[in-house]
Amino acid sequence: MGPDRCGQALLQIGVNMMALPGGRHLDSVPLPGQRIPSRTSCYMSSSSRLLSLLWLHLMQVDSVQRWMEDLKLMTECECMCVLQAKPISLEEDAQGDLILAGGSGPGDPLQLLLKRGWVISTELRRIGQKLAQDRWARVHSMSVRLTCHARSMVSEYSAVSRSSSQETGQIEKLLMEKCSELSAVTERCLQVENEHILKSMKACVSETLSTLGQHFGQLLELALTREVQALVRKIDASNNIYTTESTTGNLFSLTQEGAPLCRIIAKEGGVVALFKVCRQDSFRCLYPQALRTLASICCVEEGVHQLEKVDGVLCLADILTDDSHSEATRAEAAAVVAQVTSPHLPFTQHLSSFLESMEEIVTALVKLCQEASSGEVFLLASAALANITFFDTMACEMLLQLKAIRILLEACSDKQRVDTPYTRDQIVTILANMSVLEQCASDIIQENGVQLIMGLLSEKPRSGTPAEVAACERVQQKAAVTLARLSRDPDVAREAVRLSCMSRLIELCRSPSERNSSDAVLVACLAALRRLAGVCPEGLQDSDFQQLVQPRLVDSFLLCSNMEESFV
Repeated sequence: MGPDRCGQALLQIGVNMMALPGGRHLDSVPLPGQRIPSRTSCYMSSSSRLLSLLWLHLMQVDSVQRWMEDLKLMTECECMCVLQAKPISLEEDAQGDLILAGGSGPGDPLQLLLKRGWVISTELRRIGQKLAQDRWARVHSMSVRLTCHARSMVSEYSAVSRSSSQETGQIEKLLMEKCSELSAVTERCLQVENEHILKSMKACVSETLSTLGQHFGQLLELALTREVQALVRKIDASNNIYTTESTTGNLFSLTQEGAPLCRIIAKEGGVVALFKVCRQDSFRCLYPQALRTLASICCVEEGVHQLEKVDGVLCLADILTDDSHSEATRAEAAAVVAQVTSPHLPFTQHLSSFLESMEEIVTALVKLCQEASSGEVFLLASAALANITFFDTMACEMLLQLKAIRILLEACSDKQRVDTPYTRDQIVTILANMSVLEQCASDIIQENGVQLIMGLLSEKPRSGTPAEVAACERVQQKAAVTLARLSRDPDVAREAVRLSCMSRLIELCRSPSERNSSDAVLVACLAALRRLAGVCPEGLQDSDFQQLVQPRLVDSFLLCSNMEESFV
């Protein structure tokens, strides 16, 4: 279990994000001012976006390896143009066009669908781009190539698919008719020189392209649904441990293609089948794999709803509280808990069955943190606890009674359990949420927690990767928030001043590089500094007081955010 399974754990004060091991994600809503770019063409329907999203994800995982695997299946587009008796394009951007020469091989219809479907969705997007530029020669040649791809997808999938249906045949027919229509109308456009006529024909091409994309998306979704149904039925009916293991592994691989496929799996009974596995003692060795797959499926609303319908929370509680299960199994159960309690997902807040089992789940997770044998196990358990503290305010009181502060602070000095900023992000999140309780301050002082918070204000990335830098920013921000909340207690404030927390806060405010130019860290540090200054104003120089404390918060923020460092 290497560092790549640790993932990232994003939790803004109020928003938690966790990337689970094995590629499972607890996604977060965008931060203020952050936009999620859309790479999907307006010519693709919501169904056809399925392939675009999942293959975009797949290519980002390891593009070089994916290219090496696909290279043997690809030929230059000029070959297909010659076969279609079309002239070879001389445009410079035509040199990069490649097409798949075949599928993934017999017996692998899912991968065939994904690969051929990705090519078609890419062609749809590129045709739309060329159409917007009025490059009619390229629009026509790409339309011909698109027809070849669509015909190949239909014939290849029909050759290896398990069954066919009347609905599939109808959609395939509509798809091919629209492809032929697109090729014909774009060929006529090449012969038209009147701009007014071309403009009207452009609208016709655009409409045809849009309808074609809809038919393609419907066909793709229907085919993928049938393949998922077959996998789910196989898991549900199997009593053979090796068959179940292999099929569950295939299902997990599909969950990594993105949320669209997770929705299909949930709708087709994947959650029900996997919990059936987790309730059979004969499949105990498969529990970690099944739970990991469940965590991925539950990133979508349909997955969480199915989990609640089959009393999944009760099953997770039974696994977490049963010491006869392996640590790996309980860690994966914690991962599912972390997923279904993710605070940014609005539908998880209505998970009423969770409240009934919350106390025993929290108790089991604290114990798992205390006994964790690796950083990964601790990360999963602490992430679940961090999310639960947002789920219900009673969780913080439970953690206080369970002496969780002592357990978490002790873990910080254990490099085997807490070895990354992602894990420290979870710990400081829990502390920040617990710090709203008045009795939390005395426990923090008793366990030397202020000193730990001071250390977290100095969190620095080791690798410099964007994910790790962002994690360090979150640690600094939440450490400052925790300090500000705890400083309501004069004893905590005086201890913080004694440990030079004010100096560090001033440094973070005045030096953009110390906070990686993060506005969130700046606001949190200004708030903490003002709280400490209210208790111990003598710890500040006049210039610091006049610039960072006395003005309105927004004025101090603008002053510090526009401050440029001097390298003289």
